[in-house]
Amino acid sequence: MQTRSRGRPKSAFTEPTTSTMQALDRALAVLTHLAQSEGATLSDISAALAIPAPTTHRILTTLQGRGYAAMNEASQTWSVGIEAYRTGASYLKRTNLLDVSRPVMRRLMEMTGETANLAVQDGTEVVFVGQVETLNPIRAFFNPGTRTAMHASGTGKAILASLDPARLRGLLGRAELTAFTDRTLSSAAALQADLDLTRERGWSFDREERFGGMSCIGAAIRDARGEVVAGVSISGPSIRFSEGRIEAFGRLVAEAASEISRGIGGAG
Repeated sequence: MQTRSRGRPKSAFTEPTTSTMQALDRALAVLTHLAQSEGATLSDISAALAIPAPTTHRILTTLQGRGYAAMNEASQTWSVGIEAYRTGASYLKRTNLLDVSRPVMRRLMEMTGETANLAVQDGTEVVFVGQVETLNPIRAFFNPGTRTAMHASGTGKAILASLDPARLRGLLGRAELTAFTDRTLSSAAALQADLDLTRERGWSFDREERFGGMSCIGAAIRDARGEVVAGVSISGPSIRFSEGRIEAFGRLVAEAASEISRGIGGAG
């Protein structure tokens, strides 16, 4: 019969080896935990990783100084910083997400006549990492690295709707639902109702919720573990997103997201 150990869990970092550097190993473990937790307190991180609180604090402030961690003063929680995104964006260049997405986005642009976009989540925002522009003279355009709030973005809402309830609650709990236009879903109830509809039909719709005169339809992309890793969307002038075209556009965007998901090993 096994006996249950008492007290603090054994740390994975207490046994020095010749092949690892303990301080760096701990720092990377903290960074990984931040990426997975969507925000955590100092005590939460310390307990989860069995690293003493003073050491955890030094690691966090060091990461913060380099831009890899950020602290929310109001909630006293830590999350990944912008440098973590830049590192991830560099990785994306050599993974197959962008390679798989580009031909699918090009076909999506050709079938809809609208600009196709690829975006990834960074905290409560999405960051655009790829785009195939339409040939229409009036079109949407986002420079790579452009950021926008998830609650006011077709791609952002598609990603939000695909998160598990606990992650969604945690994310919305620290999001500022800024009203960018008079159509922005700036109340939790309105946003939740929209996310429920998005989840039901498989695609999101943003009509002038971020920019007046512009609309967007998005769908989430999942990896081999079933986790949301990105979103694909089409965007353009609202006048071209007529009621008669929205549902057909939504199906095409959802199909594109499924094709990209399959291309990177997901179920689609």
